[in-house]
Amino acid sequence: MKKEQLIQKAVEASTRSYSPYSKFPVGAALVTKDGKVYQGCNIENASFGLTNCAERSCMFNAYSDGVRKQDIVALALYSPKEYMVAPCGACRQVMVELLDENCPIYIAYGNNQCVETTVKELVPYMFSSKEL
Repeated sequence: MKKEQLIQKAVEASTRSYSPYSKFPVGAALVTKDGKVYQGCNIENASFGLTNCAERSCMFNAYSDGVRKQDIVALALYSPKEYMVAPCGACRQVMVELLDENCPIYIAYGNNQCVETTVKELVPYMFSSKEL
């Protein structure tokens, strides 16, 4: 799957966001080696600590279906803001656990803008199972 197609799946996922408090819809999509796409969006809660971000929703969706880090080719994120919105710290830590450190991450925003990075670049001094 091409990067642009995966980003479009993240855009699509953002339309299903439940974000009545922040009014800030975010979508995510990942693709596996066999071409299957998993999506996720942010789901807010009046008790803000119980909110789940799009990135984690997407990865948890894939893992719930039996996908594992060696199966994942790339992850795309999308927000409609005119500036890049990077993943929060909790999502970055989950990425460290559930994605390969060299997994491509496409952070799309605004009008067809995109930053390409990897888990390792997002979390250069990562804490992982290696430290346990």
